[in-house]
Amino acid sequence: MKKYFFALLLLGLAQLSFAQKATGWDELDAYHSVMAATFHPAEEGNLKPLMERSGELAEKAKILKASAIPEKYQKDGVKTSIKLLAKESKAIDKFVKTKPADAELTKAITSLHDRFHQVMEECMH
Repeated sequence: MKKYFFALLLLGLAQLSFAQKATGWDELDAYHSVMAATFHPAEEGNLKPLMERSGELAEKAKILKASAIPEKYQKDGVKTSIKLLAKESKAIDKFVKTKPADAELTKAITSLHDRFHQVMEECMH
């Protein structure tokens, strides 16, 4: 019984440590929400959420790009990376509509996820 409790405790702590906290930038948090809902299933081979929500991903990126960057995130590269994120989010939506092979779509969402992390890194450092 103690082993199961300990395992559950470790699992809970791991989830807490990997969960990203809200940034206080509503538009960035909204984009992150859709990114997480599309990328993480894709990591496991489930591309359906991406295929269903690629338009939403592009729209959230467009809104993010148009939003005012909070003062604490006005750092070198943030604005440029967000522009690229919006461009690439729009491109993946168009790409989804061409019904690409799963491997190509997985590569595309992974690349977009990397771009999102670039934005986050620039914001945080």
